[in-house]
Amino acid sequence: MEMLIEEISIYGGGLLLCALVMYVYVRTKSKKSKIVEKKIEKAKEEGIHEPVSLYPFIDPNICIGGAACVSACPEKDIIGIVNGKGELINASNCVGHGACFHACPVEAISLKIGTEKRGVDLPHVNQNFETNIKGIFIAGELGGMGLIKNSVEQGKQAILNINQQLDKQHKAEFDVIIVGAGPAGISASLQAKKMGLKFKTLEQDSLGGTVYNFPRAKVVMTSPMDLPGYGKVKLFETSKTELLELWQKVISENQIVIQENTKVEEIKKDGNSFKVVTNHGEEFEGNKVLLAIGRRGSPRKLNTDGEEKEKVAYRLLEPELISGKNVLVVGGGDSAIENALLLASENNVTLSYRSENFNRLKPKNLSKIKDAIEQDLVKVEFNTAVAHIEESEVVLVRDNISFRIPNDLVYIFAGGELPTQFLKKSGIEITQRFGYTIKSHAS
Repeated sequence: MEMLIEEISIYGGGLLLCALVMYVYVRTKSKKSKIVEKKIEKAKEEGIHEPVSLYPFIDPNICIGGAACVSACPEKDIIGIVNGKGELINASNCVGHGACFHACPVEAISLKIGTEKRGVDLPHVNQNFETNIKGIFIAGELGGMGLIKNSVEQGKQAILNINQQLDKQHKAEFDVIIVGAGPAGISASLQAKKMGLKFKTLEQDSLGGTVYNFPRAKVVMTSPMDLPGYGKVKLFETSKTELLELWQKVISENQIVIQENTKVEEIKKDGNSFKVVTNHGEEFEGNKVLLAIGRRGSPRKLNTDGEEKEKVAYRLLEPELISGKNVLVVGGGDSAIENALLLASENNVTLSYRSENFNRLKPKNLSKIKDAIEQDLVKVEFNTAVAHIEESEVVLVRDNISFRIPNDLVYIFAGGELPTQFLKKSGIEITQRFGYTIKSHAS
């Protein structure tokens, strides 16, 4: 009898302990779910819940809630776990590195671009990075891949595919003409050099493309990548300057010349070749063409009076050299906010934004601009448009009422124009994608 009572006590104690553990586990899980749910609600209020570029799509029927995707994401708070299933939180902050995609043990994550409500214009590109125009290829940001690592990988792979298709009997001036010297274009140039191809690389701005146009103080987030002609590059958090210096070093060591400040105006089919026409009136003949340009294309202009003045710019390269100026920053996206904040400590900064409040800002940027406004470091003029830019003033308009503010410099960050017309002129088909699954992704 005593042994029976003892066994009951042991089993009862064990069951009680198991029940206690389960209670604590369920309660902890519930608390964590509620925290994530609050983050999702806040993200919706701030307009950063909807993805704007490549993002993870989580299949709730497959997801087991293991949270490997959450741990793998270096951006943090992109994905959370709610009631045992993965959920998107700050989806617009996703940069499309695909770490969550690779980390998921049950393949519950796929990578998509565009949502059911918001489409994204994408050119037609097959698994070899070739467009509907045979001989013209696209790699990097223009094709939907914005992360540096992915763009580098695609640039390399595109050249490998181009080399396989080259007609060795056809003697063009160049085997391939590479348009763009951002991450994809640099990688493609290095790979072409490595393979002994005749190539020409053209860049409308300077080496680095989109990265070059970042403010000097901006930190560029990237991850380990294999750079042709150099090897493994392990960078997790590095400045724009450090990244550009690395690329400059590799390009120089490989004796590659990038023709900068050269914008491609047109690509014309010429028999078995292509003629690439630049803004300088030059024509280069290539067997193949690789477009490694960004989605931003050329900076979007306001088309307002006085915009042609020297004091108007579309990028901020050396904010530390500007002080004591009346500066107008135009725009309400992350680039506009980041640049306004860089200038705020040493200048009188006014921000002109056409909407009544900020939306789709990264949480840190939203918090920083709110603090700057409270501290009178930045003055924000919501619901305004630039009507006229004069030598020492700028005229803004709100509700058909104009007013003037003192001004020395104007920085416009109104986004960029997708080079749609340029692509269509070349015959490349463009489709608006809604929830399109990216089948080819750099690993």
